[in-house]
Amino acid sequence: MKLIRIGHAGNERPGVITAQGKRIDVSAFGEDYDAAFLSSDGLKRLSNWLQEHETSCPEVDSNERLGPPISQVSKIVCVGLNYAQHAKESGMEVPSEPVLFFKATSAICGPNDDLIIPKGGEKTDWEVETGSCHRQKSQLRF
Repeated sequence: MKLIRIGHAGNERPGVITAQGKRIDVSAFGEDYDAAFLSSDGLKRLSNWLQEHETSCPEVDSNERLGPPISQVSKIVCVGLNYAQHAKESGMEVPSEPVLFFKATSAICGPNDDLIIPKGGEKTDWEVETGSCHRQKSQLRF
């Protein structure tokens, strides 16, 4: 099961991609994928719910927009120069400790959305960050 959110920007609803690769709308589960969902065994609860309700969930057209998979993100913490080759490519020394930085949550978008360059911006960074969520207790990974 892969978590997805589908629909127009700012009006996404929760969905999943099943093991068979089918996209389904799970709005009837009653929760979006936010901090409360993640901190309350949401994945386990959703998985249990799907065992009984998956066949009644509406299928989502493959052309429908995919949004960010997590809603209401409060912060984005990034690690820079996190592998030796990246430091070398940048002409920098491998750092002796992690290089941490933040990104604005307004930078979050769906995987196929246009990137919006701020007004007056002349260029963007050369790389795009991919988000992940790790929770050691349940080995939750996105």
